[in-house]
Amino acid sequence: MTRFLIPILSLLLFIHCNTSPTGRRQITLVDDAEMNEMGAQAFVEMKTKTPIDTRANTNAYVKCIVESQLVVTTDTTGVEHWEVVVFKDNMPNAFALPGGKIGVYTGMFSVAKNKDQLAAVIGHEIGHVIARHGNERVSQNQLASGSMKMLETLGKPAVAGALGMGAKFGVLLPFSRQHESEADLIGLEIMAKAGFDPRESVKLWQNMSALSSGKPNELLSTHPSDETRMRQLNEAMPKAMALFESAVQSGKKPNCHL
Repeated sequence: MTRFLIPILSLLLFIHCNTSPTGRRQITLVDDAEMNEMGAQAFVEMKTKTPIDTRANTNAYVKCIVESQLVVTTDTTGVEHWEVVVFKDNMPNAFALPGGKIGVYTGMFSVAKNKDQLAAVIGHEIGHVIARHGNERVSQNQLASGSMKMLETLGKPAVAGALGMGAKFGVLLPFSRQHESEADLIGLEIMAKAGFDPRESVKLWQNMSALSSGKPNELLSTHPSDETRMRQLNEAMPKAMALFESAVQSGKKPNCHL
């Protein structure tokens, strides 16, 4: 019994307690600086494996949305500069990594049909970063294994998975349903504060729902069902609309066009 307790007790010495933007208490075992380094390394690797879209119009469009949202975003993870890359990939996907690394696939443009819907996607991904979801996933794995071995896998597929990257890059530890729902709500608030219409977040998931069929049951998936996401967004909509109306009145009208 003692030999099992020792590694667990050793882990407890490294525990950091944080509070997510929604007020949820978190346990994180990894310093923000180390997580940011892990995210930066994973992003460099991805840029060598996935074609990058260098078109001026798509890059200006995505960066306009990102920059408008970052102005109203509070980040305490130590990100000094956010990097945005548009990837040539028909998959409707986007992601953000610790260290302020944001990737948007060109396939997302066919699902997020306007700037407000794409702002919902990007706000969600920013939410993962500022809420330290990647750190929580790495930490949960460490606690489950009773060791710090996860930190020895820097640059390997397990790290990419722990950070929540897409399935094609080897997800081992995708974000939980709790993380996905929390990122939805954080993103909703960010987009509203930036002057993007939060009601379009629900329409985005209507588009996603129409696009996909035969999805696994929510209980068997790491993501909430589209219906659950839309319900939760609608429940939070009154507060988001108040933030949106205040943003518009203060002159926030992002002029982002593809």
